[in-house]
Amino acid sequence: MHSNHLLLEEPIRMASILEPSKASFFPAMTKIVGTLGPKSRSVEVISSCLNAGMSVARFDFSWGDPEYHQETLNNLKAAVKSTKKLCAVMLDTVGPELQVVNRGEKIIELKGDGLVILTPDQGQEPSSELLPINFDGLSKAVTKGDTVFIGQYLFTGSETTSAWLEVSEVKGDDVVCVVKNSATLAGSLFTLHISQVHIDLPTLSDKDKQVISSWGLQNKIDFLSLSYTRHAEDVRQAREYLSKLGDLSQTQIFAKIENMEGLTHFDEILQEADGIILSRGNLGIDLPPEKVFLFQKAALYKCNMAGKPAVVTRVVDSMTDNLRPTRAEATDVANAVLDGSDAILLGAETLRGLYPVDTISTVGKICAEAEKVFNQDLYFKRTVKYVGEPMTHLESIASSAVRAAIKVKASVIICFTSSGRAARLIAKYRPTMPVLSVVIPRLKTNQLKWSFTGAFEEAHENSRSLADFNVDVNAQARQSLLVRGLYPMLADPRHPAESTSSTNESVLKVALDHGKASGVVKSHDRVVVCQKVGDASVVKIIELED
Repeated sequence: MHSNHLLLEEPIRMASILEPSKASFFPAMTKIVGTLGPKSRSVEVISSCLNAGMSVARFDFSWGDPEYHQETLNNLKAAVKSTKKLCAVMLDTVGPELQVVNRGEKIIELKGDGLVILTPDQGQEPSSELLPINFDGLSKAVTKGDTVFIGQYLFTGSETTSAWLEVSEVKGDDVVCVVKNSATLAGSLFTLHISQVHIDLPTLSDKDKQVISSWGLQNKIDFLSLSYTRHAEDVRQAREYLSKLGDLSQTQIFAKIENMEGLTHFDEILQEADGIILSRGNLGIDLPPEKVFLFQKAALYKCNMAGKPAVVTRVVDSMTDNLRPTRAEATDVANAVLDGSDAILLGAETLRGLYPVDTISTVGKICAEAEKVFNQDLYFKRTVKYVGEPMTHLESIASSAVRAAIKVKASVIICFTSSGRAARLIAKYRPTMPVLSVVIPRLKTNQLKWSFTGAFEEAHENSRSLADFNVDVNAQARQSLLVRGLYPMLADPRHPAESTSSTNESVLKVALDHGKASGVVKSHDRVVVCQKVGDASVVKIIELED
């Protein structure tokens, strides 16, 4: 990794820091994933979240039943329809997650220097002296001196809501621990994390498979967040399972790197996964604090060079209870952007936080400011050097489109695509302007009647099945909502990808008219267009007339 990886434009005028931010149609190029839950599941709040900048809704199956999440998703559909904001759906698996069984949501007080027993007997009542857990192999996995972290949404750094335990002894199936700090555990979900210890449980559990094959299939999820990914084989097995479910064969798999095993096998996981989620809550436990930033920079660099989206978590924990982030958190968000993150994932902040909409808005504003000083020129040169020569045909076209757009100071790059690959490659080079991905279906038949009115809407047919077209263009559009700087538009399917020059021009006119109407482009702006004409890929520069 290069020593100059922190990409900042130079010089920055100190006076410019005090200038108010200018309003923009795209408040930030960096995307925001919001976890929907008790404080963010009504149509009104979700609508506000979408307007504030949320582009992906995450459903965490570590808690709540499918019926609860379905109600929330139905509200999301209503919010999408009313706001006309496209939004993708991410299902987050439970995986080999260890939890305290606290069905009665009893408040538990743990006292520093006291003893607490972790037992697999789930019939026991949780108390300050005994905590039943959902794993009967803990006594075989740990030894004296191992550290165990416990809390709601894992160890937050707060000495009052999370506890650090040290294994004192193993008694049969029970594990006796010394409580290192006093804490109050409240709520139904307390998660355990044993630092640098292998947990012999499958990455994709039977419960996960049941949820995916029912709730996930019913709702045609866009992303699967694969918790506790430890090996590339975990991703391969998950993809094989999805492929058997038909409608989920196009679902993208994002591997969550949460422990040392995942970190050790990062390169092979990156090759198999569609994207990476850096789950810093768990990683912050497994890694020494002084190493966390180094892993983040190295991992994001690898994702950037591979052209795969990278998502960073746990950035504004304090906004769960506060209206403003700490200074360190605000800086952390900006550094995630400068390091190369495609998206910021908000967990507890939007799930159970008091200010979900304000949190999304604040994170978006910080991202936008960081993007202004991102050194695109240095990043571009380094990416071209990394890719090397000879470039692939598509990579060459993508990098040329970005270079041209920067040289002529284009307002946007418009890319016509059927699979989304070309648009993602353009976004890989981090242009300073938005990339409008015009998603056009690749049809096998023209005997279809189409209707696109936003996310979740399906194509309606007269006489043929969905097999008559190769990809679900709705899914392709939504999946671009996790790529930095990429914004989808659904083209009229009467203009298929293999269209003639005249129909290409008509689709372009529609795209430009849409851009003008929404304020993305205006008269006399320059626009770079990347499209396929026959067998040739073309990059052209156009200047808009009055």
